[in-house]
Amino acid sequence: MKQRSPTLGTESNLASFEGLPQGKSANQRYTVEQRAIDESRPMKVVIIGSGISGILSCIRLKQRIPNVDLCIYEKNADLGGTWFENRYPGCACDIPAHTYQASFEPNKEWSSFYAKAPEIHAYWKKVAQKYGCMDFIKFRRQVSEAVWDQGTFKWQLKVKNLQDSSMLTDDCDVLIQATGTLNNWRWPSIPGLHKFKGKLMHSASWDESYDYKQKIVAVIGNGSSGIQIVPAMLPDVPHIDHYIRSPTWISPPFAHGEIDKRDGTDNLHFSTEEINHFKADHASYQVFHVEQELQSVHGISLVDHPIQAQAQDAFVQNMKRRLAKKAELIDALMPAFPPACRRLTPGPGYLEALTDEKVDIITSEIVRVDETGIITADGQHRPIDLLVCATGFDTSFAPRIPVKGRGGMTLTERWKEMPETYLSIATDGFPNYFISLGPNAGLGEGNLLAVIEKSIDYFTACIQKMQRDNICAMSARPQAVKQFRNYCDDYFRNTVFNSNCRSWYKGGTENGRVTALWPGMVMLFCSSLHAMKALAHPRWEDFEYEYVSDNAVGWLGDGWTENEKRNAVNVDYLDDDQVDFPPICSPTLDRAGLRVRVQARSKLQCGEVTRQCMRPADVKQGFRCQMLFFTEKQSGDNAQKREKKRRKKETQSLDES
Repeated sequence: MKQRSPTLGTESNLASFEGLPQGKSANQRYTVEQRAIDESRPMKVVIIGSGISGILSCIRLKQRIPNVDLCIYEKNADLGGTWFENRYPGCACDIPAHTYQASFEPNKEWSSFYAKAPEIHAYWKKVAQKYGCMDFIKFRRQVSEAVWDQGTFKWQLKVKNLQDSSMLTDDCDVLIQATGTLNNWRWPSIPGLHKFKGKLMHSASWDESYDYKQKIVAVIGNGSSGIQIVPAMLPDVPHIDHYIRSPTWISPPFAHGEIDKRDGTDNLHFSTEEINHFKADHASYQVFHVEQELQSVHGISLVDHPIQAQAQDAFVQNMKRRLAKKAELIDALMPAFPPACRRLTPGPGYLEALTDEKVDIITSEIVRVDETGIITADGQHRPIDLLVCATGFDTSFAPRIPVKGRGGMTLTERWKEMPETYLSIATDGFPNYFISLGPNAGLGEGNLLAVIEKSIDYFTACIQKMQRDNICAMSARPQAVKQFRNYCDDYFRNTVFNSNCRSWYKGGTENGRVTALWPGMVMLFCSSLHAMKALAHPRWEDFEYEYVSDNAVGWLGDGWTENEKRNAVNVDYLDDDQVDFPPICSPTLDRAGLRVRVQARSKLQCGEVTRQCMRPADVKQGFRCQMLFFTEKQSGDNAQKREKKRRKKETQSLDES
């Protein structure tokens, strides 16, 4: 029978470790496991989804988890997730492309400041191929159910082959949900919608075979996709009816400071000369990188903060300027709620498109759809050829499939009242189950990729701990989940996100709890900097554990290491990459015997004297500091010369005497 470890963090729990080893009985003999202390226990990990989170999870698991059996189930025919599925006209990333990439795989060849969906998809496919992910992905396979088996301490999976509708079963030690947040699109609840005999499409399920040119078009929705679709379709159609339920802030482009240095906001493409310059001069590329601008201003999301007022005034002036051709639209489009209550949408070209004579803005409520068009509350019937629903996704965070944890409870039931997690990556009652971009992981805007990478680092460290410590089940403590939920509630109380606006941040409600955003702010969005700090070092005391053996220290193995068993080198702890070298104080000798004179940028305390110091890495990379090198051989040659000179002088003295 496997033993659950004591919950860490209290005196009574810590006291339960007294008199180790622990087991079925303190007096019962324990049988040592025949395994080396550093022998990696085989682990099978299944990832659901091969979007960005799935690809990055695969890369890090391959890199950091030895003896891992890895499988990725993907329902689509190709990887990419959002960037494979969303193909509507104008689909693009609305944050700078140079922040929407893996930290270890910078792309200096983005064609545009805001990359289009096909280019983003191509980038991530290239990354997956380069780092060997393709061999692990099973396409057109949809996980239809996941059930935790407390008897085997494994997840039991049912998987549907979408090519022939056959079913298969699988199991795994660890299950990673990498399907993202906004992946379950839905039709709007409009009477008669499916009676429409023209072409009906959702932005998240675009039919690329349909030729919309010269068609009368209706676009419902002014969220992120709607504001991209309208200006993209406008040049090719005679008329667009744009239905807006509620106003929204159209902000200046994110990182617009860098754009303003160019010829104007319409000049968003990089020239061949610029791309070649980035490729040839990495330092220049780093200077161009817009992270600093995205991460540098605090306060816009805080109620009554001066920056909030300044931002609102700037947004008002921006929208008035861009709507000047149709000033009558300003009142209809200007929100009453403060900026950032809903996700800010920059929408290059959107406001300008609304002033075009071919576009009508309709704010009257849609009553129903008939076979030929849309009827609104003002009694108008507007005939159309194409009806585009840019109406978003299911924002409940509930997984699309039954995920059953301990006791058979589904995650949907667990989150019925509200979705809650521990640091957005795990929840109580669901062992060995990790979530990428779970509840309270969102940033609104900003560098979401950095947070995804840190989340993956976090649960990769959890899997490493399970291997190292011989753990068969690991789950967040209920108290830790509750405390994180309470922290989020209290944090958001004094932010603009609690204002009266309908937002997916609050599950599509006006006054609900904020369940989509990370609790920490910078500039226009929740802080990726704060989230990265929070996820940098796992707090093991916030988890509960169950062990493979009856002894919680069974991870000690049989007293051997793998190298000893293989008669391999046993002093690898002396290798440079294993030794933690402290900063070097100058003048001194580095470990290669080089005498170094350093003009460093900082001072450290070396003994009782404050000296100029540097890190060993700086010694190795001499271009970072001004240094003079004297090798031991040179020092020896100089000593020989000095000795020779001394003897010659002594001889001369003797001769003179």
